[in-house]
Amino acid sequence: MKRIGILGSTGSIGKAALQVIQHLGDHLQVTALAAKSNIELLEQQARMFRPEIVAVWDEEKAKELQKRLPEIEVLGGLEGVSAVATHGSVDLLLSAIAGFEGVLPTLRAIEAKKNIALANKEALVAAGKLVLDLVKKHGVDLIPVDSEHTAILQCLKGEEEKKIRRIILTASGGPFRDIAGEKLKSITIADALAHPNYLMGPKVTIDSSTMMNKGLEMIETHYFYGVSIEQIEVVIHPEQIVHSMVEFSDRSIMAQMGEPNMLVPIQVALTHPDRMEGILTPFDFTQAHKMHFAPWDQDKYRCLKLAYYSLRVGGSMPCFMNAANEVLVGRFLGREIGWMDISQKLETLMEKHQVATPQNYEDFASIDLQARDLAKRI
Repeated sequence: MKRIGILGSTGSIGKAALQVIQHLGDHLQVTALAAKSNIELLEQQARMFRPEIVAVWDEEKAKELQKRLPEIEVLGGLEGVSAVATHGSVDLLLSAIAGFEGVLPTLRAIEAKKNIALANKEALVAAGKLVLDLVKKHGVDLIPVDSEHTAILQCLKGEEEKKIRRIILTASGGPFRDIAGEKLKSITIADALAHPNYLMGPKVTIDSSTMMNKGLEMIETHYFYGVSIEQIEVVIHPEQIVHSMVEFSDRSIMAQMGEPNMLVPIQVALTHPDRMEGILTPFDFTQAHKMHFAPWDQDKYRCLKLAYYSLRVGGSMPCFMNAANEVLVGRFLGREIGWMDISQKLETLMEKHQVATPQNYEDFASIDLQARDLAKRI
């Protein structure tokens, strides 16, 4: 039985993962859980799955939860979350805490020789080389959780990565793929949160509307599969039935398909390299509509264009971009700035950033803080 620890168990990925684990209860066991602050849901999860250890990022709420769960060890703060990440009972850690806060516990888990199912984009986007160096040093598996990256993983099974000609990431285009011009200036928060295919957290959903989410996935693809930026393409695919594709040197293209539902990629990650009976009903091709593909609009989706730019520049730029974008998205959700301001202000900040070469976590954390401070004031 594979023992699972989850960072971010009360978020959308964490909740779906627990659904998969409950479905595969004879094969997977929850031994450690961590969340940011939702102790009501975390308490329910702990009572259902009986982990050995629980952590809450909010230390005061951790103390409250300990009173409710006297029979389970409950820790608080960064050290508590890191204790979950490195706990002896964990064979595979699902790293699903959103934001830069999830990076250090992930690094500590790798150092503790834990295999990682990675849903925290920031780990590779902000500190990709550092993560990969540690993965190689400690000999652990780094398994993608995003539907696009698990699609690529499955397409490459039994293939030689050196034979990859290009990787094609599919994107829904978000709620604004058919909107242009002046209408983009009047986008509301409700408009931007209306993702056509997936139910996700607010930050990821806004990133999907600007296609920054696809930009972050593009950077992750570079690190996960060792391909150059020139080998990574993005196409609009509104139906999101094809989750991504790989073209090989002989021009053969392999695609992974299925319903746009995160239960499948999460199960692929948790059970890798095996396959087990899934939750979803079999895909019905007789009910599937036509599939469409189109290029992405570089004027509308400037955030994706900036992500490509950040990877070309390299160094501290992806880390800086990621942190600044996170703050700007938060300001949009707080009604401080408009939807179009996210990309415009981000571009201004990136143009002024003096690129450095981070060497360790502390360097990346310093860049992250600098970007956040500047993004709050622009």
